[in-house]
Amino acid sequence: MAAKRTEPVTIISLRELSLGTPEPQPKEPKTFTVEDAVETIGFGRFHVALFLIMGSTGVAEAMEIMLIAVVSPVIRCEWQLENWQVALVTTMVFFGYMVFSILFGVLADRYGRWKILLISFLWGAYFSLLTSFSPSYIWFVFLRTMVGCGVSGHAQGLIIKTEFLPTKYRGYILPLSQVFWLAGSLLIIGLASVVIPTIGWRWLIRIASIPGIILIMAFKFIPESARFNVSTGNTQAALATLERIAKMNRSVMPEGRLVEPILEKRGRFADLLDAKYLRTTLQIWVIWLGISFAYYGVILASAELLERDLVCGSRSESEAVETAGVSEESQSPCRCHMFAPSDYRTMIISTIGEIARVETEVCSSEGLSRTLWRNRIEGLSQTFALGPPKQASREAAPPWGTWSPWVCIGICNALKSGPQKALRAASGNFSHFRSPSAGLIGFLFMLRALVAANFNTIYIYTAEVYPTTMRALGMGTSGSLCRIGAMVAPFISQVLMSASFLGALCLFSSVCVVCAISAFTLPIETKGRALQQIK
Repeated sequence: MAAKRTEPVTIISLRELSLGTPEPQPKEPKTFTVEDAVETIGFGRFHVALFLIMGSTGVAEAMEIMLIAVVSPVIRCEWQLENWQVALVTTMVFFGYMVFSILFGVLADRYGRWKILLISFLWGAYFSLLTSFSPSYIWFVFLRTMVGCGVSGHAQGLIIKTEFLPTKYRGYILPLSQVFWLAGSLLIIGLASVVIPTIGWRWLIRIASIPGIILIMAFKFIPESARFNVSTGNTQAALATLERIAKMNRSVMPEGRLVEPILEKRGRFADLLDAKYLRTTLQIWVIWLGISFAYYGVILASAELLERDLVCGSRSESEAVETAGVSEESQSPCRCHMFAPSDYRTMIISTIGEIARVETEVCSSEGLSRTLWRNRIEGLSQTFALGPPKQASREAAPPWGTWSPWVCIGICNALKSGPQKALRAASGNFSHFRSPSAGLIGFLFMLRALVAANFNTIYIYTAEVYPTTMRALGMGTSGSLCRIGAMVAPFISQVLMSASFLGALCLFSSVCVVCAISAFTLPIETKGRALQQIK
């Protein structure tokens, strides 16, 4: 019997596979940055106090800077000064401002914003009080230069405010801060109208130093910037500051541990000229220089026009200042003419022009990009200074474009002065008007509003565009370049304008054109962008 064929059998042994769960890995602890904390805490009572105290630094700065405009006629008479000597006072103030802006910027990035702000206020208040005891013109110039050095550190207040504000509130709060500068300008003009005719300019300077002294005592309620503390490795101080803000605002801190990279290289000038920021820095410098030139030029031109009352060489003998034993030149109304009450009122009205732009700027800086808004305002400044733009047709524009502001003034004066005088005003000759006209007041009002809007916006943009490691230095160098424009402005407003109204007007307008082009081509937009901690 044949054997039965068996099939080969393969036995596969199956083993039970053990699919064990991996050992639990430790969870990474949650972390947050200062930017996260600022955004989480939000806006609250701390920021209101910050707005009031740091904003008030603008009151003190405006009073010290605008003081020269209202005191110039008095010191011109007291020390028998020439035009260039009066202009030199303002120039030296801004020279001190220029030099120390860079120095304070470097020190603020290395040693803290709060310390430099306190030092600058102590410095400014001390030398401001000493100025009131100046025995001569030379001492007055020197002491006001020292005041300019101190005032240059006030910009650290804006930086502290910027670094504590949540992103969505910066576009509203920072423009509103300019109300304090306006308040300081109005306050010094109002005080001058009362104090100078009664107890003299020296007491005006003493009174003007009081707001700065009060602020020195109020600074203890504002902490050092948390962004600066973490950049130096002082995380505990930054955390304590943020917890204090959260408690004041009745808010909560983000969960986790505060972390930020320690930045050894801070406040280096080379960083401003790094490839990433080179173009931005150069264009910002151009804008700062031009806007400062236009802004302070408008202010000083206003004071100069009112001081001379637009009547140099045309006043009657009874209106001239009569001083026994002095030369005929020193008796000229162009040499010694004190402000009248109507002049102070005109200065106040033109200064109020800055109110007109605050609300518009707050809305537009958030509705439009920073660069677009700045470009439009600078274009308006140029247009208003020179008149309407050229016609679109191939025909040449009417030649009165550059003269239109003076034509407007002439029309306003025609109602009360007659057509002959109005025509003479249109040609730039105002020697026949004995009081500020409605046209002049309106012109100064609008030009002041437009130029001030430029100034405010570039302040905000500069504080936002640079990272924490060089933010104070960026503001300092920009402020320094700004003062170069301010140093030149007195010689245009107080010297050139005496020789040629049209020449001074065209120069101011040309500078506005250059600034508008620079603003339009800025490469970085900061609207809605978080503040950068590092490059």
